[in-house]
Amino acid sequence: MRKLLLPLFCLLLIHCKKSEMIANESPQAMMVSVPKEEDKAISAATATDDVPPPPPNAISEKLMPENKANNTSDPSNKIDTISKKIIKNGDMTIQVGDIKKAQNQVNEVLKKNKAYIQKEEFHNTDKDENLNLIIRVPHANFDALINSFSDGVGSVLAKNISSNDVTEEYTDVSIKLANKKIYLEKYRDMLKNAATTKDILEIQENIRELEDEIDISEGRLRFIDDRVNYSTLNLSLYKEKVRSSATSKIGFGSRFGDSLTEGWNSFVAFFLGVISFWPFLLLIPLIIFIWRKWRAKRKK
Repeated sequence: MRKLLLPLFCLLLIHCKKSEMIANESPQAMMVSVPKEEDKAISAATATDDVPPPPPNAISEKLMPENKANNTSDPSNKIDTISKKIIKNGDMTIQVGDIKKAQNQVNEVLKKNKAYIQKEEFHNTDKDENLNLIIRVPHANFDALINSFSDGVGSVLAKNISSNDVTEEYTDVSIKLANKKIYLEKYRDMLKNAATTKDILEIQENIRELEDEIDISEGRLRFIDDRVNYSTLNLSLYKEKVRSSATSKIGFGSRFGDSLTEGWNSFVAFFLGVISFWPFLLLIPLIIFIWRKWRAKRKK
């Protein structure tokens, strides 16, 4: 009986010691785990307050998640609905009897439709006179301007009108511009908290690139707005001179005199062309002299 009680007593003591060890170790484990979590929180807080993270290599890697977290709505939703953007252009060639008179009529039409001349060129040749105008006119008055030129200025020889819808391009540039401005503000906030020189230089470089891209986008939008608000018309006023065509009704005497004049001009041009080769003509006497000398020696 005593032999059975002794092993049982030993097992009971061992079990009690294990339970005490487990009870003693669990509070210590809890005490150890809590400081670790606190240390992580403190280190994370100090890291975010004192040393900001380096700027991202790509904008999308750093800023896009923050943008989606802070602003659930897409930046495109902030842009007002863009109306149709239609660019109208035209080319017209009008034959007139008097260039000056036609130009005065054009100026009256331009004044009536609130248009202006952007560029003017005049060419006067033996065959014709040409006045080329680049006209900018408000979009709403473009059709009225075309009709006015077609009716009262002269005979329309050619007309080409085109329309280009740039609404999609305008919307795309506007959305990208809004995104770039958001990214720019993010980088400026990062620059305020930057601690190292390397971080400052990298963020400043990204800011400079974004500012350049924003300037290009804004310039593109201004250009499109200008082309939409003011249409462009290339107008050519053409006057054919009386003697420009062989089929024109001119008397025989005038045509005979013109032929003599053209023949004389051709002869003068040929004569002057021959004279222009005078350095080569000087070689002819020299060649003849050398040839005679060589012939004389051969006879001897």
